Amino acid sequence: QVQLVESGGGLVQAGGSLRLSCAASGRTFRNYAMGWFRQAPGKEREFVATTTWSGGIIYYAYYADSVKGRFTISRDNAKNTVNLQMNSLKPGDTAVYSCAASSYCSGDACYDQGQYDYWGQGTQVTVSS
Repeated sequence: QVQLVESGGGLVQAGGSLRLSCAASGRTFRNYAMGWFRQAPGKEREFVATTTWSGGIIYYAYYADSVKGRFTISRDNAKNTVNLQMNSLKPGDTAVYSCAASSYCSGDACYDQGQYDYWGQGTQVTVSS
C-alpha cells in the first residue's frame, strides 16, 4: 500500500512559478513510476509528467507537449518525494494536480492514468491572467 500526499498548490499570476511536492509512504518507492496528472473544471483528467524506472539507477522523464520546456519532474528516493517545478505558468494550467504511483508501467505507457495503482487527493493550482 502506498499513500500519497501533495502540497505546494496555490494562486499565482501568469508567468509565475510554483513547485508541487508529493510525499509517498512505503519502502519500495524507488521501484515505482511516479506521475503528475491534472484536471481542470469540466475537463477530463490529463497526463502532465512522469518519472519512470527501467532498472539500475536511471530514471526517465516524460512530459505532455503542453508543459514541455516549462515543467520539470524530479524525485528524491531518499526522501520518498516527487516534485513538479512549474515555470512560466499560464491560465490554462489552472487545475487540480494529483500525483500517482505505478508499480508496473514503464516508458510511454506511463502516460496512461489507468496504469497507476495509487493516487493522492490533489492540490489546486490557479493561475490568474
